Amino acid sequence: MDYIPGLPPTAIEDLPTLFDEVRRKMLPWFREAMSVVNKAQCLLFTSIHELEEPVINTLKTRLPIPIYPIGPMIPYFNLQSDGVCGNDAKHHENHSYFEWLDSQPPGSVLYISQGSFRSISHIQLDEIIAGIKQSGVRFLWVTRGDCATCKDDTGVMGFLVPWCDQLKVLCHPSIRGFWTHCGWNSTWEAIYAGVPMLTCPIAGDQFSNSKLIVSDWKIGIRAVNNDHKGTLVTRHEIAQTVKQFMDSQDDEQKEMVNRAKSLQEICRQAIADGGSAASYLVDFIRDIC
Repeated sequence: MDYIPGLPPTAIEDLPTLFDEVRRKMLPWFREAMSVVNKAQCLLFTSIHELEEPVINTLKTRLPIPIYPIGPMIPYFNLQSDGVCGNDAKHHENHSYFEWLDSQPPGSVLYISQGSFRSISHIQLDEIIAGIKQSGVRFLWVTRGDCATCKDDTGVMGFLVPWCDQLKVLCHPSIRGFWTHCGWNSTWEAIYAGVPMLTCPIAGDQFSNSKLIVSDWKIGIRAVNNDHKGTLVTRHEIAQTVKQFMDSQDDEQKEMVNRAKSLQEICRQAIADGGSAASYLVDFIRDIC
């Protein structure tokens, strides 16, 4: 579809989805939220103007209220001043996964956090786990206790945790890539850290977020689509994709890393004093006061 104002051409499969019964029940809430926008005093976006400029500018021409893209709602203020977590024990908070990350070569680890696996078929999940192992890459995996089978034979290449401080992990120098379900906050944490993404969207806005990452910003690769068409991505395909994605000598991957670093710089400039997001936040506070 090429007729949605502010959006580049978009495939229907990349639009937000409401497949299961739980999400269908949320549809009336979405409609209600949209219906009251014109009655609002202002509209805040957890985004950055520079990275979604066509959308924001289009909305500004359509809505008779102030619009403030105030930046990502991620805990970047908890990081060190340089935004990097290295060997400083003060910031490790006694988490053993940081000790493991410290022992890995720079830019060698794939961080995996898929959110909830409940919307992925057991067959596809088995293929993901086998593909990651078959790829031979180092990985830190947040399993959340719902994929116990990946605990077998991780060896020295993998480290499993039920939870981690995600933004600090993404900023660690050993991290090269992020396998993600494309939640909005996770997407912004990867941008803040300058880390490319392997996308595995499941539902809702995750599909359109994946499209932004892969097609528009070009800082990621689609690993698994989960398009509910029953298409199975095999372990061999996943292993090949992961190996290529993590290959530091691959020219395409080098370009992707460079683009991710460019977006990182845009993000950090926007949230810094005098940047676009910081200025919009000041304007919002001034207006409501």
